[in-house]
Amino acid sequence: MEIQSLAQAGLAYTDNNYDRERYERLREISAEIIKEKTKISLEKVKDLFCNEEGYQTPKIDTRAAIFKNNKILLVHENNGTWSLPGGWCDVLESVKSNTIKEVKEETGLDVEVEKIIAIQDRNKHNKPIYAYGVCKIFSQCKILGGEFIENIETTETRFFGRDELPKNLAEEKVNKEQIEMCFEAFIDENWKTKFD
Repeated sequence: MEIQSLAQAGLAYTDNNYDRERYERLREISAEIIKEKTKISLEKVKDLFCNEEGYQTPKIDTRAAIFKNNKILLVHENNGTWSLPGGWCDVLESVKSNTIKEVKEETGLDVEVEKIIAIQDRNKHNKPIYAYGVCKIFSQCKILGGEFIENIETTETRFFGRDELPKNLAEEKVNKEQIEMCFEAFIDENWKTKFD
């Protein structure tokens, strides 16, 4: 990943055609290494890993922890797994506005963001490891109104108690430990934001 990042920065800042050739080759080598380590096809690695220009930075993923009667809201995704509502932070959206937007899209609910629970390096907490960096930002939200409407991403929403979480979590997005952390933040009035 570091070789890819250095190659991408080199491609962004060099005017020398010989250096450009070298940086392109370093990018190729980094993709080949990732392919061997992950068993993902070279084409897929290049699509995920070698498709951006400019200085490489992590992507932002926002996740909302919404509680009602001491239970947390999860969304049932089209693939049959459960997750906290959320997704990639879109261009022109802040962390706060993106969290509100994603909750509305996936749950039909209008929410207010109350606090940041945690900022995590995804590859330290979720599987499988991605070939690029992701900062996951978990926010605690309060329901203002709205109701669920089935959509292209989710088929239902449901509140779960701490001891009744579904087994089929979307581990690449959220795992049991992260949901447990959200419960802890909800209970603790003096919660301090955790970050990697």
